[in-house]
Amino acid sequence: MNIRHKIHRWVRLILSGMLLVAVTACAAGNAPASTEGELVTSSGFVCPEPSPRVEFESDTINIFTWTEYVPSDIFDCFGMVYDVKVNVDYFSSNEELYSKVSLGQDVNPYDVIHPSDYMIGVLIREKLLQKLDAAKLPNLASLDSGLVAAYGNATDFVVPYQMGTQAIIYNSDTVENPPTSWADLWNSDYEGRIVAVDDNRVVIGAALLTLGYGVNDTDPAHLAEAKQKLIELMPNIRIFDSDSPKTPLVAGDVDLGIVWNGEAFLAAAENPAFKYVFPEEGSIIFYDGMAIPTTAPHPDIAYAWFNYLLQGNVNWLTLVDYPYTNPNKAALDYARENYPDVYESYISSPITNTPPEEFTRGHEVTDLGGALLLYDQLWTEIKQ
Repeated sequence: MNIRHKIHRWVRLILSGMLLVAVTACAAGNAPASTEGELVTSSGFVCPEPSPRVEFESDTINIFTWTEYVPSDIFDCFGMVYDVKVNVDYFSSNEELYSKVSLGQDVNPYDVIHPSDYMIGVLIREKLLQKLDAAKLPNLASLDSGLVAAYGNATDFVVPYQMGTQAIIYNSDTVENPPTSWADLWNSDYEGRIVAVDDNRVVIGAALLTLGYGVNDTDPAHLAEAKQKLIELMPNIRIFDSDSPKTPLVAGDVDLGIVWNGEAFLAAAENPAFKYVFPEEGSIIFYDGMAIPTTAPHPDIAYAWFNYLLQGNVNWLTLVDYPYTNPNKAALDYARENYPDVYESYISSPITNTPPEEFTRGHEVTDLGGALLLYDQLWTEIKQ
């Protein structure tokens, strides 16, 4: 576990007043004592056994996922419990993911990828994902059927992982006029004070919402209005960052942000002055999943990875390191029974445990087909 992850765990402990011996030992760099035969990561986390243990022939798995999204202990444990090599590459946008997946095995050697929201639809439409064999995924039973329903028929191709909102964060110590809507971000008082995720669907979508249009609008005239609106916003945006947008916030480089809810929770954990706002126009919601590309060289091992990550005694680590809205009921149950302070910290926060009404009034970005090129062109022009 790297220093950043250790700090995240310490911060969560301080925020909720936890006294978790195993986790604090990891944060301090002192691995707890393990019994003979147990597999323990360098951070001191004792790896759960796979349940069930999945049979496969491959000795390597290649994973392509978002930066700061899967706890490193889970990667380490999977490699140890199955005695395989785990290779992990990271991307910071759906477009970066697509650029590799769409170019074939020479460029996309991955067995597992983690696409989000509209990109799931794109990859399915372009036949770049293998259809899943549900019989090989018994641990799908770990998931909350109510939340998973939001994925629709996409579950034929993706295993739900995490979900959440993209909304506004601000520092209540430094922002005199707190925003309550997307439209408020155009306030001239915010010049040079905003960090935004580097995601054209989110930022363009926010502009469209301020104009009274939908986040999936493809009317060229409406997009032209959004472009002009974003030109007016650009002086307020100091930096685009999809790797770790909380970092410039915590460092004091910016005072406001358009961020994912998990990043907002971690920023508020380090500085309670940060407040998360669901905009009056509605937040932009996202659904993330795990999938097998059609070019996967080791598709058999992907099912072992899916089942292991779905285990409640494994997946609960996401509540500590990367706390987005978690559809894994088994993980929440495990945390409630074994680490109640972790559970209460998650469940009591509207940032992580997104209120149902915010999902209902939120806006989901969807596959636009060929019209996506209009967004790409607009985004390129705006950022230039």
